[in-house]
Amino acid sequence: MPDVTREASIKLGYLLPTREQVMTDRPETGPLLALAQTAEALGFSGLWVGDSLLARPRHDPLTLLAAIAATTRRASIGTAILMPALRNPVVLAQQVATLDQIASGRLILGVGIGADNPAVRAEFRAAGVDFADRLGLTLEGLRLCRALWSGAPVDWHGRWQLEGQTLGPRPHRPGGPPIWMASMVPAGLERTGRRFDGWLPIAPEDPDALGQRWQQVQASAAAAGRAEAVTAALYLTVALDADTQRAEAQLNDYLARYYAPVPGHVMRRAQACYAGPADGLIERLRRYRDCGMRHVVLRFAGDQLRHLEAVARIALD
Repeated sequence: MPDVTREASIKLGYLLPTREQVMTDRPETGPLLALAQTAEALGFSGLWVGDSLLARPRHDPLTLLAAIAATTRRASIGTAILMPALRNPVVLAQQVATLDQIASGRLILGVGIGADNPAVRAEFRAAGVDFADRLGLTLEGLRLCRALWSGAPVDWHGRWQLEGQTLGPRPHRPGGPPIWMASMVPAGLERTGRRFDGWLPIAPEDPDALGQRWQQVQASAAAAGRAEAVTAALYLTVALDADTQRAEAQLNDYLARYYAPVPGHVMRRAQACYAGPADGLIERLRRYRDCGMRHVVLRFAGDQLRHLEAVARIALD
């Protein structure tokens, strides 16, 4: 098989199964760290962790990524995705700066505002955060983080109040880690191009339609004088099997358990997914390359080691 990562200029990342481990009452972190080390050894370029407090319980992403950063050397580490609105931005800025120091600048901060569904609304209520204000909280909070990451004294008079406060340590990467926004609505695409360093959707569109949305992000970036400043990425759930019907069933079952009580086939209409043989995944990655994607974060439906090794054989050798 051709080296898709090199040929397509696409970097393949791996989403660790933190949600799956908690769902099956296996919260131990040792196996997760071992999977991260295996993925790095196989050639995956990034190691990613999801975020949720109560809606879909799992390990805290920043704490776990600190352990991953300390036990790996080359792969980037990232959140796919973090909800900043659930966190005080001053505390978040310190946590992220410390994590980026542990990772020697390998951190990517994938962020989003949170889906509008009953479980996420309940999660916000439990955290004492106004769900209706989540966009404003996210945008102002991230601006405050960036101000603190500069290392200069910060005066801030908004939702949070600071008078000449200085954060230490600063992140390893000057100005802080790149921030990739997960958004699909037109206003979010425009905002991503103007303000952020990357775009990380979980979009169900085919690659051609995805490419059209990416063009909107690029146009916004160019209008803001930021041409070439934004990276395109994608979150993709994968079930590999030579038997396509078996792969389809595996994917549907996985999504149904992960997002219960929502059926798997319903979730597939809201997320980018692939189920089938390895050759089909290669072709899908090529199409993502052609529409401008440069990173793909892979979430595997089922046996993690089997999928890691299969993708390494077809795309990373």
